[in-house]
Amino acid sequence: MTEKAKPLTDLAIAASAVMQPIGDIARNAGIPEEAVEPYGRYKAKIDVSKLPAAKSFGKVVLVTATSPTPAGEGKSTVTVGLADALARLGEKSMIALREPSLGPVMGVKGGAAGGGYAQVLPMEEINLHFNGDIHAITTANNALSAMIDNHIHQGNVLQIDPRRITWKRAMDMNDRALRHITIGLGGPGQGVPREDGFDITVASEIMAVFCLATSLTDLKERLSQMVIGYTYDREAVTVRDLGVEGALTLLLKEAFKPNLVQTIEGTPALIHGGPFANIAHGCNSLMATNTARRLADIVVTEAGFGSDLGAEKFMDIKARKGGFAPDAVVLVTTIRALKMHGGVAKTELGKENVQAVMDGIVNLEKHVETVRSFGVQPVVALNRFITDSVAELDFIMKWCASKGVRAAITDVWGQGGAGGQDLAKHVLEMLEEPNEFSPLYDVEQPVIDKITAIVQKAYGGKGIVLTEKARKDLLQIEQNGWDILPVCMAKTQYSFSDDPKKLGRPTDFTITIREIIPKLGAGFLVCLTGDIMTMPGLPKKPAALLMDIDDNGNAIGLM
Repeated sequence: MTEKAKPLTDLAIAASAVMQPIGDIARNAGIPEEAVEPYGRYKAKIDVSKLPAAKSFGKVVLVTATSPTPAGEGKSTVTVGLADALARLGEKSMIALREPSLGPVMGVKGGAAGGGYAQVLPMEEINLHFNGDIHAITTANNALSAMIDNHIHQGNVLQIDPRRITWKRAMDMNDRALRHITIGLGGPGQGVPREDGFDITVASEIMAVFCLATSLTDLKERLSQMVIGYTYDREAVTVRDLGVEGALTLLLKEAFKPNLVQTIEGTPALIHGGPFANIAHGCNSLMATNTARRLADIVVTEAGFGSDLGAEKFMDIKARKGGFAPDAVVLVTTIRALKMHGGVAKTELGKENVQAVMDGIVNLEKHVETVRSFGVQPVVALNRFITDSVAELDFIMKWCASKGVRAAITDVWGQGGAGGQDLAKHVLEMLEEPNEFSPLYDVEQPVIDKITAIVQKAYGGKGIVLTEKARKDLLQIEQNGWDILPVCMAKTQYSFSDDPKKLGRPTDFTITIREIIPKLGAGFLVCLTGDIMTMPGLPKKPAALLMDIDDNGNAIGLM
């Protein structure tokens, strides 16, 4: 009796792939040699200033998903596979993705390079320290922290109130012990004692600024506008007041260039910026997206977590700032995820359970409604797993047909672009149809109305409740004239509500806004809801416990 072959891992598939030199990828993408700055054989930075003027801009396909579960949805995998499938059909496609954060890589979620035969390469380097961009953002963030504390120590000319400093330090790792700390202890020579804390780097406002800036000049201006705290008279203090926006821009100037890599099938991919979608705006950089739009006819991009988070912020923040609209939206779901939304335990997902799929379909239904609320019709990508039964797949496809929703069963994990061609054909048809895209709210509306619009239209909730702290924050925001900014909701990704345990499609709920933080550099107001935290913690058994290297320095256990 022969031993059953073990299924290949993402890492093994990536290691077996034959990559093209990055110069060839750039040349095929229409990038002139003088704009390519190689980082080794298979990665490069793109100097956008040396690209030829754009004659036209490609269409944008946004990939989003249903509410995530531990069963997985495969949004990044579908993004990569769809671009490969479009290329197979003769389309000039390009991918724009976020960079992975080491927090999830070492924690529980894993990397963000796709999976199976729909991956971006070199997978190991992309998931670990990718071209140093996030480290540069961390350094800039902490340089600002050092400048703040040094200013106070050296006489505090700006009269910054140490009790009202809102700027936190950052590191790109989940570390709950650093959420609340005390600094400056040890005597007068060690600085002024005060309370401080750490955010994970992807939650830093510098990350948001980095991803929404459209040029180095715009980057510097946005950095200068960031509020770091308040004076004893409760006047806002900005980076411009400290005079360090030039130094911060200098630290970021190389990182600000988009990164070029490739898929297993050789489709060019720009990977740049990496804000989380539950605590930030969840989209890759505008620099990368707009560069891809200059180079390709179709740009496939993704936004973090479900349509209630990443897609909503893509529509209401990124697209608004970037001056473009999504030409098509792909909504990824799986039988496994819908079963969990239907009440099935993770250990039971391999068993056929059509009733559970029926019960969980309400989650998909609400995400379809959410996408449609922006005036765009979604295409459902049913990401197939080997355990999915024909009856379960048939139910989803018939349900989509009954709701007038285009849908395709995809297997890009196992087949690469070949497994996504039905999806690609639906997307191409959708790109030929006009849409009536519009954001959920007008930025001139009162802040309360903007938040309520998101809760009611994107989440399906009843309304909002503001804590006393949030009411004071809102009053200060209105007094300073900051109330004309878009809203960035910081909310659990697992539920439409602010309670991660309420799966499926909860109804008749309210969202509690506990704090509203002005991010003037990023250009939005962050609303903290429920128990959401800007510095995650590691799980009981972090993914890092499975990681190692072999004697030749090859990675082991990297997801």
